[in-house]
Amino acid sequence: MTNYFEFYNLPESFLADEKAVKAKYYELSRAYHPDFFANDTPEKQQEILQLSTINTNAYRTLSDPDLRMQYILKEHGLLEEGGKNELPSDFLMEMMEMNEELMELEFDFDAEKLQEIGENVAGLTATLDADILPTLQRFPELHGVTKEAALEEVKTYYLKKKYLLRIKETLSKFAARS
Repeated sequence: MTNYFEFYNLPESFLADEKAVKAKYYELSRAYHPDFFANDTPEKQQEILQLSTINTNAYRTLSDPDLRMQYILKEHGLLEEGGKNELPSDFLMEMMEMNEELMELEFDFDAEKLQEIGENVAGLTATLDADILPTLQRFPELHGVTKEAALEEVKTYYLKKKYLLRIKETLSKFAARS
């Protein structure tokens, strides 16, 4: 499988230069446009089609911060389906309490409680984002053990953020009903 950062000749970064990603996408879109190879051999046409597809997939992945983070973690073997995607127990306890509060709202809706939970989730998300930012910023220059530690930290952040996103989705369902 093609490494998208290598394909775009960009450094691996959680905070990729989005202008550079877009510029590379457009450059390669022109270079690998199938119409320019209509008179070539079927093999060449297939090769160009594959390169065009890789370009599209690379752009979709690298231009979206969440997909880019997931991609980098997967590239380093840190996100495995059914693997050890463990979160700290204190975080899980906090999420369990929040989920219990949401279940209580199913039976006894309280708009103030819903808003309180929403504010709590927003605060947790903001804190998570602020805490991980220095690691994301210095990631491209890290090597060895420090890079591995940073990747583990980002993995934990990513999993927490996914968890909070599910709670936000539940909150939005409540908001739609009220």
